[in-house]
Amino acid sequence: MVREARLDPEVEVLWEDFHAEVNVPSEQLRTWLLTRGSGENSFGPNPNLDLPQPGREILKVLNKRKVDLTPEDIEVMREAVERIRELMDAKPSRGNADDTWRHSLLDLGHDPLVER
Repeated sequence: MVREARLDPEVEVLWEDFHAEVNVPSEQLRTWLLTRGSGENSFGPNPNLDLPQPGREILKVLNKRKVDLTPEDIEVMREAVERIRELMDAKPSRGNADDTWRHSLLDLGHDPLVER
């Protein structure tokens, strides 16, 4: 019989917050990051390892089960949620038409055009 390991309640809440804020599916995020990192001198020999930060770390967390989280993953989730919320609170007057703002959110796995 397989039993799920118990997690700290704060980690449970963070997991839910992270998956609410990071609203882009992992494959879509990977495609976006590859697009962002595809400048003339951006790619090394392994595109999976050359994805831009912090998106690369967010993508790793998206591909994990909750019980497999490391302390580093928890910090990635905490920082992602915090940064996404900061950017959403600082929505520019042009809103979604502001490409710099929207791209900053997309780099974190959040698309402001996706309705909640």
